[in-house]
Amino acid sequence: MTGEQSSAPLIPAGAARAGDADREAVAESLRIAAGDGRIDLAELDERLAQAYAAKTYGQLEVLVADLPVHSAAIPHDALPEPDTLVLKTTAPNIKQSGQWTVPQRITAESTAGFITIDFTQASCAHREVAVEAVTQTGWIWLRLPEGWAARVSPSSTNTSHISNKAAETADPGAPTIIVTGHPVMGYIRIKQRRRKR
Repeated sequence: MTGEQSSAPLIPAGAARAGDADREAVAESLRIAAGDGRIDLAELDERLAQAYAAKTYGQLEVLVADLPVHSAAIPHDALPEPDTLVLKTTAPNIKQSGQWTVPQRITAESTAGFITIDFTQASCAHREVAVEAVTQTGWIWLRLPEGWAARVSPSSTNTSHISNKAAETADPGAPTIIVTGHPVMGYIRIKQRRRKR
């Protein structure tokens, strides 16, 4: 991991305007938290009212800041397997790129920063690689070389915030990236380097 900083957006993430899908995603997280017993019904009603009235990501983020990022989406007893790359950021941007060996499992968790996982120069001996991507208000980018494929797992949540522009079928011998995404207010983007014509 290079730990490179990438250029920051012109508007801070917390000040960006939120949309209806963002408000609904936070409302769903709050309902899950209430079902888990993390907040009571009175607090749920209060936070839901604030969520639907929120104008910016920052106003929404504060409503879920004291709740687990993945709430009920990921089992709490799930521990990283030995062959796992773990990428976490709360604000700065991090980038996994260059020549590196891809493990069988990758977990990427972003609170507000940007995580880029660039596979274009990586070597991979696995047929399938599982990527668990969780983001609150940040972005997670996956960049694939030509020939590779990516699929979004059906167990992903808030799939309107997940975009897959990569092929769904890999070339013979090339790996397929299986992405299980849980974006709350952030976004997950999968892109692929295309062959030059």
